[in-house]
Amino acid sequence: MTASFSTPIILTGIVIFLARIVDVSLGTLRTISIIQGRTWVSFFLGFVEIIIWLWVVSTVIPQVRQIPVLAVFYALGFAAGNMVGIRIEKRLAFGHIIIRVISAKHSEEMTDAVRRAGFAVTTFQGEGMNGPVIELYIVCRRKFMREIVRIVRSIEPDPFYITEQAGEVSKIYRPILTPVTGWRAILKKK
Repeated sequence: MTASFSTPIILTGIVIFLARIVDVSLGTLRTISIIQGRTWVSFFLGFVEIIIWLWVVSTVIPQVRQIPVLAVFYALGFAAGNMVGIRIEKRLAFGHIIIRVISAKHSEEMTDAVRRAGFAVTTFQGEGMNGPVIELYIVCRRKFMREIVRIVRSIEPDPFYITEQAGEVSKIYRPILTPVTGWRAILKKK
């Protein structure tokens, strides 16, 4: 049992753990890319993912009976890779989202504020449990969802809203461009 905790074995375990995080994170991103129809991204991610996975499995399988702690590193890397992959995907925010905001009192203010921020808004009249309501229908890139929700919350602190993934979007209005700064400003100058 003391051989299970020697420095080379622990270092091997750490490398396996880290490799599994990378491989499973890539798998998570690949799965989401497949769902969104990003074929070339899925191809590249799948290729790299399987190369890493084959290396890790070929390292762990022959040694797992003699050194069972490697299986623990393998499993921990898998579990952590799922979490890391989800967090990376949330940061990248691929795809489009539909935001539906339902308001009985502040719909005009919200509509104006969201439009001033450069997003397209379509409104619908409806009937809620306590009377007439207006639904704001906004389609945007996922990376802008927090910005839109922040705008809505600045007007109505506890709004009712629903988000859902949008498959294909024929046309999207991008927010008004802000002045280019940083390294992009250098490239823009001619």
